Amino acid sequence: MLDINFIRENKKKVETACTNKGLNPKVVGNLLEIDIKRRQLMGTVQVLRAQRNTLNDKLKQKRTDDLLKKAAEQKKALQDIEPQLKQTETEFGQLMLQVPNVPLDDVPIGKDESGNRQVKTWGEKPRFDFKPKNHIELGTNLNMLDLERGSKVAGFRGYYLKNDAVLMQNALMQFALKKFVEKGYTPIIPPVITKRQTFINSGHFPWGESEAYKLASDETDPDNEYFLSGTAEVPLVSMYAGETFKEKDLPIKMVGYSPCYRREIGNYGKDTKGFYRVHEFTKIEQVVICKNDLNESIKWHEKMLEFSEEILQDLGLHYQVMLMCTGDMGEPQAKKYDLETWMPGRNSYGETGSDSIMTDFQARRANIKYVTSKGETKFVHMLNNTALPSVRALIAVWETYQQEDGSIKVPPVLVPYMGKEVINGENKVK
Repeated sequence: MLDINFIRENKKKVETACTNKGLNPKVVGNLLEIDIKRRQLMGTVQVLRAQRNTLNDKLKQKRTDDLLKKAAEQKKALQDIEPQLKQTETEFGQLMLQVPNVPLDDVPIGKDESGNRQVKTWGEKPRFDFKPKNHIELGTNLNMLDLERGSKVAGFRGYYLKNDAVLMQNALMQFALKKFVEKGYTPIIPPVITKRQTFINSGHFPWGESEAYKLASDETDPDNEYFLSGTAEVPLVSMYAGETFKEKDLPIKMVGYSPCYRREIGNYGKDTKGFYRVHEFTKIEQVVICKNDLNESIKWHEKMLEFSEEILQDLGLHYQVMLMCTGDMGEPQAKKYDLETWMPGRNSYGETGSDSIMTDFQARRANIKYVTSKGETKFVHMLNNTALPSVRALIAVWETYQQEDGSIKVPPVLVPYMGKEVINGENKVK
């Protein structure tokens, strides 16, 4: 969340951020009205409590009818006003969670993906001397993908991976994980069944709650609601919730490896064929915690992008980097790049990574701080970026490396992990 002092001093700027991100700017005015009421009530309560304490000191020395009467009046006054303060603080907290992060100055203003700006491309689109197949045909013919049985068992967007698809997915994940470990990232397999507060901390709630799978109530923990995480970012952001670091401990570099679960409610009717958009997949995710310094965050933003690009380049996949506009970047983000990889079967690019600066937006929600070398206490900055999503990486590799005979060449960097250079369906298991 934003600092309330920043919102008070920059009302117009925050309202503009709401408008540019497709949100109702009235939330800012409503918040500031509640904030005034909250501060007035807090002041009144503080005065009444101070008066009560003074009166209690007098009563310890002498109990008179007049003092007892005043004590009863003060007690009633507090009983009347404290519930008002509690209700106002609840409303204040709810409105604070509805205010988005403010985009950085170099973020383009736009309503949707049409406002995104291409900043880089790498490689060339593959060319074929034959009619290329899409990933559905390739996966089915080589007995690596079963969408029909997947739908039968798991419903819409269900799928089975088999044979070499399983080996390649594991190879992709191991390859990416190894690369980040070599770059000094701490590998983590986080919990993916997490409490509501973790989604609030990462900024996925309240805006994205409809996209999350909610679990049935747990009788052993009735005070908490649990959801399935759609990305390792959610549990990793909260890993150090409520903790304070020393500046020398930063940056903290984590690479999460986890299954991911998304309802895809907002994408109903999109990408209904194949397994480009599915409800469950695995992913390698980067999360970096650094000093509260925008230049430091920008440096890490570019580095994290570079690391993800390196993976795609090692795999020999053509891609573009897009600077996301305000209307397509999400509420918690201050700046965001999308990595989009070319997928011949779609005849277009598909998103395979999102690299985001969150400034201290998530840290304020999760209450993660650090003590500077000068002894000041500040909220950390947090960033995240997809290193590699499983299914979309498979699509790009299959379609890019397909051969005229229907086989698929294995990218050289994955050969050591798979133990083969070509996928030709010879190990078919029905």
